[in-house]
Amino acid sequence: MPAILTVTLNPTVDLALEADRLISEGKNRARLCSVQGGGGGINVARCVARLGGTALALHTCGREVGARLDRLLDEEGMAHRRIVVDAETRESFVVGEAQTGHSFHIVPAGTPLTAAETGRCMDAILDAAQHFSYLAFSGSVPPGLPEDFCAEVVRRLRPYGTRIVLDIAGAQLQAVLRERVFLIRLDRQEAAALVGRPIDGFPAARAANDHLLGLGAADHAVTTVGALGAVYSDHEAHHQLSAPPPPLPPRSDACAGDSLIGALTYRLTEGDSCLRACEYGVAAAAATVLLPGTEVFQRSTVDALVAEVRTQTVMREIATPPVFAPGQRRQTARADGDRGP
Repeated sequence: MPAILTVTLNPTVDLALEADRLISEGKNRARLCSVQGGGGGINVARCVARLGGTALALHTCGREVGARLDRLLDEEGMAHRRIVVDAETRESFVVGEAQTGHSFHIVPAGTPLTAAETGRCMDAILDAAQHFSYLAFSGSVPPGLPEDFCAEVVRRLRPYGTRIVLDIAGAQLQAVLRERVFLIRLDRQEAAALVGRPIDGFPAARAANDHLLGLGAADHAVTTVGALGAVYSDHEAHHQLSAPPPPLPPRSDACAGDSLIGALTYRLTEGDSCLRACEYGVAAAAATVLLPGTEVFQRSTVDALVAEVRTQTVMREIATPPVFAPGQRRQTARADGDRGP
């Protein structure tokens, strides 16, 4: 059994195309570059496999596009388990411009699930996750999903000691901040919404991590800062991880965040500290943006780039969060026998 379970409630079939230059009139002739299953958790599982590990990808699967997704994952050799729903699985597109190197990611919102399907998803996640060391919950969710769905997953998995890694957004993120998980990753948009200022550098990313840790929402926080890299923080210190200088111009950032989460979680299962795992994740993200469409890194590229990740440590000056009365949300970094690295 793999150590990592990934969850994708709103998967896609990703079509990557390339045009010489996009124009606003007439037809844009494009070359089809790749077709593969996608969505946050599926991409994370693919990244784990690319590094030599194995993750089980749990995902919804609906109608004709869902059947195609299932077949694509089988052909890829990915370990996956489907949750059959009636909602049609999405198709998304990444269109790259050959002349400029720019890429455009076009992603529909997806189809709502019924109450029965939502319950079936919850049961499938709980039944599977209790047997795994790590649960990586990544990507968007279908419209209309209860806003506390992820928070309810966290609450109900608490007795099993599964380490939960979250890369989620919007209402799901807001609700889960009232719980406590192992690690939360924020992109610049979600971090800016939390702290009320643009994430334009490492100081703003440190503030976003301080916000998460101060709430007691996570033991470990990662906020990414685009091409600059990321800030990883625990309750003692911030670690500013400067991304390595790219050997080639960037092509597409469609899977950069998933690459970071996949590499980070895999390295944790291999015994790395959270800091070392985050450094490897930053290198993985840097390797992925060199590739077109939804392609993810090659391990050899990540291994070459990780030596060039530069880490600067800044001690945190914020007091340890208060300890609440029994029965209330846990607040301290090592409470309840947590197995921090």
